[in-house]
Amino acid sequence: MNEGRPGGRSREIADMAAERIKAAITETLKGENQIKAILDPYNPTGTTAFVNFTTSKALRWQTRPDKSHVNWVVCDSDWEAEFARVAEGHPRVLSYVKNQGLGLEVPYLSGSTPRKYMPDFIVRIDDGHSDPLNLIVEVKGFRGEDAKDKANTMRAYWVPGVNNLGKFGRWEFAEFTAVYQMEDEFDKLLETLVAGPARQGDLIE
Repeated sequence: MNEGRPGGRSREIADMAAERIKAAITETLKGENQIKAILDPYNPTGTTAFVNFTTSKALRWQTRPDKSHVNWVVCDSDWEAEFARVAEGHPRVLSYVKNQGLGLEVPYLSGSTPRKYMPDFIVRIDDGHSDPLNLIVEVKGFRGEDAKDKANTMRAYWVPGVNNLGKFGRWEFAEFTAVYQMEDEFDKLLETLVAGPARQGDLIE
């Protein structure tokens, strides 16, 4: 008998809740080297040097050559174009790129279903250290349950996992969900990062 056992949507919700509890517990272990990323053995690193693709999308932002050597941001929304404008205008942004054609994908679970997440932007920031900070940026108008799963994966697993490897520089993650406040929120985030070690509560959610 299946009576009392979760099934279908109920099982999915239960799996989602369990994964978020696990992610929250894992975040409390930051700095203890509990998590290390497992890289793709065939493509452990990527580069923007060979990015070359065609697109039919009309919504594009032409980048400044001193900020990005990929000459276009192919935008999925006006929000992404706004972020490109904000990133290019900030003095602490060394470079940035839209994560398209780069191959950066992050596996995550949506309930019990394995999926892959492709972050929107990678931004290199001068935060006062000898090496630049790599900031993964997600620009999201509507933040549904799937977006929360992606963010939880980045904060609890991917960022600490890559940082604990100690081979690929320093990484952080941030989301921007209010287009008209994006510039102010980006300024505040960078002020926090420059002021000292980033704390989870200080990052944009």
